[in-house]
Amino acid sequence: MDKGLRLTEKWLQRALWLVAFVFAGFLIGLGSLVVGNLWDVEAPLSVEQFMDPAKLGQASLDRRQAGERLDAARERLEQATQKHSVAQSNTRSARATFDNWLATRQATARPSQDPELVARTRALDALEAEERKALGAVEAEQQAMLDATQAAERAQAQLDRLEAPAHEAYAKASKAKELRVFLYRLAVTLPLLLIAAWLFKHKRKTPDWPFAWGFILFALFAFFVELVPYLPSYGGYVRYLVGIGLTFVAGRYAIRWLQAYLARQKAAEALPDVERRQTMRYDLALARLGKSVCPGCERQVDLKDSSIDFCPHCGIGLFDRCGCCSTRKNAFARFCFSCGTAANTTLAD
Repeated sequence: MDKGLRLTEKWLQRALWLVAFVFAGFLIGLGSLVVGNLWDVEAPLSVEQFMDPAKLGQASLDRRQAGERLDAARERLEQATQKHSVAQSNTRSARATFDNWLATRQATARPSQDPELVARTRALDALEAEERKALGAVEAEQQAMLDATQAAERAQAQLDRLEAPAHEAYAKASKAKELRVFLYRLAVTLPLLLIAAWLFKHKRKTPDWPFAWGFILFALFAFFVELVPYLPSYGGYVRYLVGIGLTFVAGRYAIRWLQAYLARQKAAEALPDVERRQTMRYDLALARLGKSVCPGCERQVDLKDSSIDFCPHCGIGLFDRCGCCSTRKNAFARFCFSCGTAANTTLAD
């Protein structure tokens, strides 16, 4: 279609389309913020909202206290284990020293060393007693650790029993909120789509068409891109049903448009040549001829064949002779390309 336009007009058309896309871009940005922020229209939900505050407070307190006792028992067990390890190390070291000394005494067999033997034996017994005492402390702390762990598990189990029905109620409330917010979003985007349909029907060919097309693009994006991800699934049924419904509506519109178009074409082809030309746009006629398409019936025609002056499908004149110089020329041209004589064409701008 650009082939029949003036150079300045071509660039102006492109600039206006740029205006349409820029206008649509700003509207899309604004619409995305509005649609996204509709989730905050209602107060946020939490699991705690669906639990008895008194029971929740007591269960949380029990779990926190059990956790504190467990941490304290763990620290005491670590300390007792460390002390037992030190006692074991001291006992092993003392026993090794005693065994070495005893071997030396047996080799020398000196009776004067008997009192020292008794003293060393008593010292080793004392270290072993310390080790047994440390082991007892470890075992006691292990028992305390076990008691604290079981208490913490009971507190957590109590809290879990309290949270289980709350989680179910929270899930139901979340789905209900999602549905309500979706309806809010639908209430915002559906009117935009209806306005876009009205603009497409009545305003897309007016001087303000860039803004009409910008709003149309914005409405389509808002409805099919911004809204569809929030469409409730319900196992996929809703989305498939919506897809079927939209496809059916679009298909019916396309079928009716095609039938109306074919009826208009049939009626136009029955009109005299002069009347048919009055319904055609000059730029569109030249663009179709540039693609070897008849401007009247939109069927392919071999325009390279110099013997074809009329469309073999609808009979409209494609080439004629200049009234001044008799040169064969495009029947839709406004001037003869050979002598410049006006062709007195009836095509609209």
